[in-house]
Amino acid sequence: MKICILSGSTLGTAEYVAEHLEDFLRKQGFSTALFHGAQYDEVINEPLWLIVTSTHGAGEIPDNLHPLFDQIMQSDLDLSYLRFAIVGLGNSDYDTFCYATNHIEKILTQKSAVKLCETLKIDVLNVDDPEHYSEEWLPKFIQTL
Repeated sequence: MKICILSGSTLGTAEYVAEHLEDFLRKQGFSTALFHGAQYDEVINEPLWLIVTSTHGAGEIPDNLHPLFDQIMQSDLDLSYLRFAIVGLGNSDYDTFCYATNHIEKILTQKSAVKLCETLKIDVLNVDDPEHYSEEWLPKFIQTL
């Protein structure tokens, strides 16, 4: 079973977290594919997504993931075959803290995709090492597979 890791990043931190999680999963024997800003056709038929995203601007999905989720939102797809989990990065100084994760989750669940576990929301103000912080959450994701 392949885990598709989709990263949405504005400043690069989500990309670093995604790369770290991919490395960790590979060492655990999982097959992975990493997409920094996935294209619709590359991932839409994949049954397992781990999404790592920051929140951009006033709570938006980062520019490199926005087209994918716009396309999903505008489609009439049934994504009941898709299982997903989300790691979100944000700044709790903003009232839109991790809003992109909420938005992505809403889009996917409205299309019948199945959320595997509780979303990890990383507050970059309080977490010095988001890569290792997310690694501690990863077993919750792995045990659902």
